[in-house]
This record gives sequence, C-alpha cells and structure tokens, in this order.
Amino acid sequence: MPVFKTPFNGYSVKFSPFYESRLAVATSQNFGILGNGRLHVIDLSPAPLGPAAPHQPITELIAYDTADGVYDVAWSESHDSLLVAAIADGSVKLYDVALPPASNPLRSLHEHTREVSSADYNPTRRDSFLTSSWDDTVKLWTVDRPASVRTFKEHAYCVYSAVWNPRHADVFASASGDCTLRVWDVREPGSTMIIPAHELEILACDWNKYDDCCIATASVDKSIKVWDVRSIRVPISVLNGHSYAVRKIKFSPHRQSLMMSCSYDMSVCLWDYMMEDALVARYDHHTEFAVGVDMSVLVEGLLASTGWDELAYVWQHGTDPRAP
Repeated sequence: MPVFKTPFNGYSVKFSPFYESRLAVATSQNFGILGNGRLHVIDLSPAPLGPAAPHQPITELIAYDTADGVYDVAWSESHDSLLVAAIADGSVKLYDVALPPASNPLRSLHEHTREVSSADYNPTRRDSFLTSSWDDTVKLWTVDRPASVRTFKEHAYCVYSAVWNPRHADVFASASGDCTLRVWDVREPGSTMIIPAHELEILACDWNKYDDCCIATASVDKSIKVWDVRSIRVPISVLNGHSYAVRKIKFSPHRQSLMMSCSYDMSVCLWDYMMEDALVARYDHHTEFAVGVDMSVLVEGLLASTGWDELAYVWQHGTDPRAP
C-alpha cells in the first residue's frame, strides 16, 4: 500500500473530507524539539506523466515550509482547499492549496503563548475551528476573523487535544496533562463537565461519531477509556494492549464501536470497544513512535498513520501497510 517519505518526523495525518485520495501530513524537524516544519498535501492516485513514467502511488501536490514544527493539521469542512495548521511557535496558520504558494499562508494567528498541539474544524457549523495549546488553553476561531472568538482557560496543564462533538455544534471536549477531560459548551461561561479520566496525562480524546454522549480518552497510562458523559463514575470500557503511552485515538466514521489508536510503542491498533476481545488488529509497520492516525470518511476501511520514522502510510484495513 502507498507510503510517503517525509523529510522530517511525522506528527499528524488527516484525510480530506472532500477528495478521497487527498491527505495532509504535518511534520517537524528533530522530533519537534527544535527546528523547522513542513506541511505536505499528498495525493494517492496520480496519473503517470507519460507512457515511460513510473506510476508513483503517492504524489506530493504541494508542501509548505514553516520556521517551527507543525504539530497538527485540520481540513476545513466548508472549503475543499483550506487547511488549518497548529505550529510549535504558538501560531495557527491557514493555507489555501488553490492559491499560489506566494499567497500562503493565508493567515497567521498569533495568540497562543506556547506550542499549539491540536486543531479541529467544526463539522456541523463549518465556519469555526478549535486549537489547543501547551499554554493550558483552548481557543475558538472563525475563518473570517483575525482574532480568536474566545479562550477557554480552566486546565492546569498543557491541553493536548480539543475536539468538536459531531452532532452538537456548540459542544467540544478537551484532554489535558492535568489528567482531566473537560466538556464545554461555547454558550456557557465555563466547562459543563470535568472527568478525572486517568491518573496520568491524557494525550488525546475523540467523540464517537454515532453516539454523541460517548467519548474516548487516551493516556500516558497506556490505556484507552470509553466514557458515557451521562454517567461518568466508571468508564464503559477500558482498552489495554499498548505497552507505552497512547498518543492519538480516532473513532470510525463508519462503524459505531470501532476506533483506531497509535502509541509510543510504535504500533497502530484497531479496537471494537463493545467486544470482549476488543483488539481487532495490530499493525507494527512503524519503526519509531507512531503519533498520528486517521480514518477516511469517504472510503470505508481506509486508514492512515504517521510517525517519527519520517513515513506516512495509507492502507486498507486487513492488508499489510508495508505491502507494495
């Protein structure tokens, strides 16, 4: 299956919600500690240039260089060419792949005071996005405004992930190194729920795409927990199988109980949290920390991952990511 070699360490990979063969890959030099970044937009199915041209499984459409590492990327849900990038210098940059390179970035938003760790575009309202940062805050932005609409500051440590609820346009969740998951409604002055989900840092969260009360958390404690926000005393499910911190999780856009995770143990796992044997598949194709995963909305079973081995893989569930 297709593999894309990045000059820097992979941090995040996201399928386009508009084109089934298009993805974005966020990368950072020197494992994100110090150095530049690059945002790649890649295509899975290019036509050969001529009869003698080799058929490359992945083509780079465009790449944008940044002075600091790119930690996350999110596609716009309203404009098929618009991307939001989370940058290590605290900036949030908007790119439009339809415009010439000299016109990009379209906008650079400097409000976060530390590294920006995540970006998530509102899937229902489609005009706004969230960013989370190591400055302990989450910020709400709209595409047309040069300043953030609102800053959410309650977490006591880095906020690694902020994700919109797929059904409720005003509701989002945030996962933090303070070991809590918080649920917010942008119409309310403060968070509406605090879940002390793990005893160690929470690195990621994601909402179930079919049950708007169901959310999962991933932690340094090596576990993934699935929660029903209507009853938070105990999790619905605890998924153990990774041997190091779980870095990212993603619920399937096609199957309610299916989710994908990646870990510092270099593996990518698929889980069905409703099954007793929850581990559906384990993929060991990365040779360094696996830090980014995504599942295609447009093609069921199409998966992507990236990691510090400077590779981004795209494969169909059930096949070997490394198979040619």
